Amino acid sequence: QVQLAESGGGSVQAGGSLRLSCAASGRTFSNRAMGWFRQAPGKEREFVAVIGGSITNTYYADSVKGRFTISRDSAKNTVYLQMNNLNPEDTAVYYCAAGGYATMTQGRGDYWGQGTQVTVSS
Repeated sequence: QVQLAESGGGSVQAGGSLRLSCAASGRTFSNRAMGWFRQAPGKEREFVAVIGGSITNTYYADSVKGRFTISRDSAKNTVYLQMNNLNPEDTAVYYCAAGGYATMTQGRGDYWGQGTQVTVSS
Protein backbone atom coordinates (compact mmCIF):
# COMPACT_ATOMS: atom_id res chain seq x y z
CA GLN A 1 0.00 0.00 0.00
CA VAL A 2 1.41 3.35 -1.05
CA GLN A 3 1.47 6.01 1.62
CA LEU A 4 2.73 9.57 1.74
CA ALA A 5 3.19 10.92 5.25
CA GLU A 6 3.73 14.62 5.83
CA SER A 7 5.34 16.09 8.93
CA GLY A 8 6.80 19.36 10.12
CA GLY A 9 3.74 21.56 10.13
CA GLY A 10 2.97 23.87 13.01
CA SER A 11 2.44 27.46 14.07
CA VAL A 12 4.92 30.22 13.43
CA GLN A 13 4.96 34.00 13.42
CA ALA A 14 5.23 36.01 10.24
CA GLY A 15 8.78 36.07 8.96
CA GLY A 16 9.53 32.68 10.44
CA SER A 17 10.46 29.38 8.81
CA LEU A 18 9.26 25.80 8.73
CA ARG A 19 10.50 22.69 7.00
CA LEU A 20 7.97 20.13 5.82
CA SER A 21 8.88 16.53 5.10
CA CYS A 22 7.01 13.87 3.17
CA ALA A 23 8.10 10.26 3.50
CA ALA A 24 6.81 7.81 0.92
CA SER A 25 6.36 4.12 1.55
CA GLY A 26 5.00 1.19 -0.39
CA ARG A 27 6.92 1.94 -3.58
CA THR A 28 9.83 4.04 -4.72
CA PHE A 29 9.22 7.39 -6.36
CA SER A 30 12.80 8.02 -7.45
CA ASN A 31 11.71 8.27 -11.10
CA ARG A 32 8.48 10.19 -10.42
CA ALA A 33 7.93 13.82 -9.61
CA MET A 34 6.96 14.77 -6.08
CA GLY A 35 5.46 18.01 -4.99
CA TRP A 36 3.50 20.11 -2.56
CA PHE A 37 0.06 21.64 -2.70
CA ARG A 38 -1.89 23.65 -0.15
CA GLN A 39 -5.47 24.45 0.68
CA ALA A 40 -6.45 27.46 2.74
CA PRO A 41 -9.84 27.68 4.50
CA GLY A 42 -12.58 28.45 2.01
CA LYS A 43 -10.24 28.19 -0.97
CA GLU A 44 -9.46 25.57 -3.56
CA ARG A 45 -6.34 23.49 -3.36
CA GLU A 46 -3.43 25.15 -5.16
CA PHE A 47 -0.10 24.03 -6.52
CA VAL A 48 2.98 25.11 -4.53
CA ALA A 49 6.08 23.35 -5.89
CA VAL A 50 7.24 20.25 -7.75
CA ILE A 51 10.56 18.48 -8.19
CA GLY A 52 11.32 16.00 -10.91
CA GLY A 53 12.38 12.39 -10.48
CA SER A 54 15.47 11.31 -12.38
CA ILE A 55 16.03 14.92 -13.48
CA THR A 56 15.51 17.03 -10.36
CA ASN A 57 14.28 20.17 -12.03
CA THR A 58 11.97 22.32 -9.94
CA TYR A 59 9.03 24.61 -10.52
CA TYR A 60 7.26 26.94 -8.09
CA ALA A 61 4.06 28.88 -7.85
CA ASP A 62 4.71 32.61 -8.20
CA SER A 63 3.38 33.21 -4.70
CA VAL A 64 6.19 31.20 -3.09
CA LYS A 65 9.05 31.72 -5.54
CA GLY A 66 12.15 32.96 -3.75
CA ARG A 67 10.81 31.97 -0.31
CA PHE A 68 10.19 28.23 -0.58
CA THR A 69 12.65 25.55 -1.68
CA ILE A 70 11.72 22.01 -2.63
CA SER A 71 14.25 19.21 -2.46
CA ARG A 72 14.30 15.44 -2.31
CA ASP A 73 16.37 12.57 -0.98
CA SER A 74 15.60 9.70 -3.32
CA ALA A 75 17.53 7.25 -1.15
CA LYS A 76 15.07 8.04 1.66
CA ASN A 77 12.07 8.30 -0.67
CA THR A 78 11.45 11.69 0.93
CA VAL A 79 10.66 15.17 -0.34
CA TYR A 80 11.09 18.38 1.64
CA LEU A 81 9.72 21.90 1.51
CA GLN A 82 11.78 24.59 3.20
CA MET A 83 9.56 27.59 3.80
CA ASN A 84 11.17 30.90 4.72
CA ASN A 85 9.79 34.37 5.31
CA LEU A 86 6.34 32.97 5.95
CA ASN A 87 3.35 35.29 5.97
CA PRO A 88 -0.27 34.81 7.10
CA GLU A 89 -1.34 34.15 3.50
CA ASP A 90 0.71 30.94 3.64
CA THR A 91 -1.65 29.53 6.27
CA ALA A 92 -3.11 26.32 4.87
CA VAL A 93 -3.10 22.56 5.01
CA TYR A 94 -0.09 21.42 3.00
CA TYR A 95 -0.33 18.20 1.03
CA CYS A 96 2.41 16.08 -0.46
CA ALA A 97 1.80 14.36 -3.79
CA ALA A 98 3.58 12.18 -6.31
CA GLY A 99 2.94 11.80 -10.02
CA GLY A 100 3.89 13.25 -13.38
CA TYR A 101 5.88 16.49 -13.42
CA ALA A 102 3.71 18.37 -15.91
CA THR A 103 0.40 17.12 -14.53
CA MET A 104 1.34 18.10 -11.01
CA THR A 105 1.94 21.70 -12.07
CA GLN A 106 -1.66 21.55 -13.31
CA GLY A 107 -2.92 20.34 -9.94
CA ARG A 108 -3.13 16.60 -10.52
CA GLY A 109 -1.27 13.95 -8.58
CA ASP A 110 -1.45 10.17 -8.56
CA TYR A 111 -0.81 9.76 -4.85
CA TRP A 112 -1.62 12.11 -1.98
CA GLY A 113 -0.76 12.47 1.66
CA GLN A 114 -3.20 13.37 4.43
CA GLY A 115 -1.86 16.89 4.89
CA THR A 116 -0.18 18.89 7.62
CA GLN A 117 -1.40 22.21 9.01
CA VAL A 118 0.73 25.33 8.72
CA THR A 119 -0.47 28.42 10.58
CA VAL A 120 1.29 31.76 10.29
CA SER A 121 0.29 34.53 12.66
CA SER A 122 0.91 38.22 12.12
